[in-house]
Amino acid sequence: MGQLDFQGKQIEVDDDGYIINLGDWTPELAQFLADQDSLKLLEAHWEVINFLREYYQKYQIAPMIKILVKEIGKVMGPEKGNTKYLYELYPGGPAKQACRYAGLPKPTGCV
Repeated sequence: MGQLDFQGKQIEVDDDGYIINLGDWTPELAQFLADQDSLKLLEAHWEVINFLREYYQKYQIAPMIKILVKEIGKVMGPEKGNTKYLYELYPGGPAKQACRYAGLPKPTGCV
């Protein structure tokens, strides 16, 4: 485990950089994590982040990519519910990278 120094506070993260205490998450922390990947979070990114946070609140699990694509397609339509679109937003892996920014645990099935 490690720590991030964010706004004068130490945030515990696991070995893959996922926040340990989900209560430590803030939108500012999400952008801080994205900044480390040289990624500016735009409205389209936030749609996915907010979707993931709602999904986690409902099911208590971070979805793997296959489920993420399917569920986003149901809610946001096929133009957003496809791997090409999601990889354009999150080149580090839509489920993996977006869940890290959303303050969620690493999705099941991600290695």
